[in-house]
This record gives sequence, structure tokens and C-alpha cells, in this order.
Amino acid sequence: MAHLTPIKVHGFHLDLYGHVNNARYLEFLEEARWGLMEEYGDLSWFMAQKMALVVSRVDIRYIRAATMGDQLLIETRLVELLPREGKIHQRIVRKDNGKVVAEADISFAVIHPEQRGALLIEGELFERFNQVLIATSESE
Repeated sequence: MAHLTPIKVHGFHLDLYGHVNNARYLEFLEEARWGLMEEYGDLSWFMAQKMALVVSRVDIRYIRAATMGDQLLIETRLVELLPREGKIHQRIVRKDNGKVVAEADISFAVIHPEQRGALLIEGELFERFNQVLIATSESE
């Protein structure tokens, strides 16, 4: 089941046209990814290992506007693990009618300050991400 993050749209999220500003959607999505990792990913383990998760690509599709007072729900799933990156799919939906506001596919890598480039996702690192993958799979 997807990890769910509720967001209420406030005035400071809006642009001059009364819609959520495009950049704010990226913040909403990031907040939801932090929630995913806090719930399933054991952030303290990553910190103890001096590992950081970094976004390497964002593909976002804006489908409809969100406005003041809208209650949004962000669905976040880890959908794929590759040798040096993971892929997350996120959807922002309106709670009142379930309509999709935006969808995004995020690629991320794991880095370490003492190593160059993205780490291989193997061993214990793979096992930790695999638990997130299982927890957020669509088949549940």
C-alpha cells in the first residue's frame, strides 16, 4: 500500500492566480518522500552509515490545479530498485473527490561523503530498500 501524506493548501502555497505554485508541488512531494523513509526506511540507520539519498531526476506532470483550502493526499511508492538508483512514483490527489492533481516519477541515488558517485544498492542497503518496496507495493 502506498505511503500517504496529507497536505492542506494554505495561502502561502499559492501563486498570483490563486493556484498552488509549481515549485510548491515539488516541496509537497519531498515532504511525502521524507515521510516514506521515516515510516519504512529507518533514517537513523542511513545517518549512522553517513549515507544520503539524493534526487537525480524529477518527471512531474501537472494535471489540474489545487487551490486554497484543498485537502490533498500524496501517495508515495518505491517502485523499482536498480544497481545504482531507485525509482519512486508519487500521485497528488484531492481528498474530497480522488481526482489526480499531479503525478511524478522520481529517481534517486545513495551517496557517501567518502566515496565518489552513487553507491551500489546491494547487501544491507538493498535489503532496507526492499522492505520499503514490499511495504508500498500496489498488490497489497
